[in-house]
Amino acid sequence: MNLQTAFVTGATGLLGNNLVRELQGRGVAVKALVRSAEKARQQFGDLAGVEFVVGDMADVKAFAPAMHGCDVVFHTAAFFRDNYKGGSHWETLRRINVDGTAALIAQAYAAGVRRFVQTSSIAVLHGAPGSVIDETHVREPADADDYYRSKILGDRAVLTFLENVPEMHATFVLPGWMWGPGDIGPTSAGQVALDTALRRLPGLVPGSFSVVDARDVAQAHIAAALRGRRGERYLAAGRHMTMRELIPLIGRTAGVATPKRALPVPLLFALASVQEIYARITGKPILLSLATVRLMVKEADRTRFSHAKSEGELGLGFRPVDHTVRDVIAWYRTHGWLPASA
Repeated sequence: MNLQTAFVTGATGLLGNNLVRELQGRGVAVKALVRSAEKARQQFGDLAGVEFVVGDMADVKAFAPAMHGCDVVFHTAAFFRDNYKGGSHWETLRRINVDGTAALIAQAYAAGVRRFVQTSSIAVLHGAPGSVIDETHVREPADADDYYRSKILGDRAVLTFLENVPEMHATFVLPGWMWGPGDIGPTSAGQVALDTALRRLPGLVPGSFSVVDARDVAQAHIAAALRGRRGERYLAAGRHMTMRELIPLIGRTAGVATPKRALPVPLLFALASVQEIYARITGKPILLSLATVRLMVKEADRTRFSHAKSEGELGLGFRPVDHTVRDVIAWYRTHGWLPASA
């Protein structure tokens, strides 16, 4: 496949912006879907070879003409702020992550695009605690929270389209908990980095996570577009870590002391309840929602993934987590989110 022009949804997000930069570095012209031109300028500055397309996944038809002439669509956009805002957001999750995905692949095909890469999630997989999970361990929607269910159903919308349209080629990349520079949201990862570096953490939370660099996930997307098999899933989950391992690593990198005491689960639920009230009053994002606490408890030690398929078929590799954390802290310092020395 000769990759000359790519369309990227969610371009200002953590994965999206790193994917745009990776494509641009390879000489690929990029059409970047952004909800805000101002945020796009904040994220990218005067990055050459990028055309900003202002639009929203809630109205795919409005920006669909911009996909004409593209060799591939990388769909990284998703609604996941339920973990930041608290409460229930199923209707928005369904509209953006399920219906929006179905509309996007259909409109991409109508625009002449024949290759599509869906940013899925490790959320669509499931296994027993402590077991090694691969792409065949599919989670049932009934066993998922609202966000996980929206990702499962979004993937199903793509698979249904492939069943009905044999000329379309689509692959799925399943990232873990992404970290990396350019996290202006910030995502939950960026917020953890900031709160740790600024000594805001009251204690350690339970649970384990699959930590991956967004730049490695971006490379996985490009490899999936070029070499991935039609309809196949490819894990890009990274390294299994507990918060007891990750938080001290962030602290050492930022040069600050970190909590050593684990917060009991009942206290976490109480703190999350208070934060949700705060979110409803102020409209501001929060680090700890009830959905987040439930997820940490339910999914503890279900974050061990096999990358054999991705390594063998896509040549995927992962940089060390300490390199990623170093780059995250450096990016926040360079851009004024953190003091030059904490």
